[in-house]
Amino acid sequence: MNKALVFWGGWDGHEPESVAALFGEILSEEGFQVSVFHGTNCLAEEDLSSYSLIVPVVTMSTIESAESQAVIKAVRDSGVGMAGCHGGMCDSFRNDTDWQFMTGGQWVAHPGDDKVNYEIRFTNVTHPITEGLANFSVTSEQYYLHTDPGNTVLATTHFPHPGVGGPHEANPCEMPQVWVKQFGTGRVFYFAVGHNRAVLEESTPKELMRRGFRWAAR
Repeated sequence: MNKALVFWGGWDGHEPESVAALFGEILSEEGFQVSVFHGTNCLAEEDLSSYSLIVPVVTMSTIESAESQAVIKAVRDSGVGMAGCHGGMCDSFRNDTDWQFMTGGQWVAHPGDDKVNYEIRFTNVTHPITEGLANFSVTSEQYYLHTDPGNTVLATTHFPHPGVGGPHEANPCEMPQVWVKQFGTGRVFYFAVGHNRAVLEESTPKELMRRGFRWAAR
């Protein structure tokens, strides 16, 4: 049986414990043996190479170098998958640039906070993660991220949303919202939506996470 490690912590506003529980439910439904941990200590204590997938749910916070490097080694050298969403994966450990290089992006801003209703449009409809899914709208935080140009982008949103304002208003762009990448021998999946459990329980976001977990897992 494939094993998945989910670890949670950081800023409580993103409901990390509840989101980690939801991810555990999804992974269990997909046949994974799931271990859920609070905090990052598990990353240095567990044999990460024995897992098929690592799922972080930690916004901001800090991580010890040994813990961060253990994850990087597991993904890069052992082919363990990495999958996550929103600030729980790409606003984790802001001072750890190695983490950002592995995940493929870093949160910068969300003008309008969690009240923005915006559309996510699929730019690749042949990938196993997106095949058969239709464009959809959510009311949540619309993320502006600094992203790795080497990512394979599967969906974008038009940024910024009309009427929200902000310094980026004069420079509209298509902002990546779903991407995948290869990091060494491991696969990485990221979805920018996920401010709270409720938005992740909506039909398409939940299905994207389910497929992303399956795709990234070794």
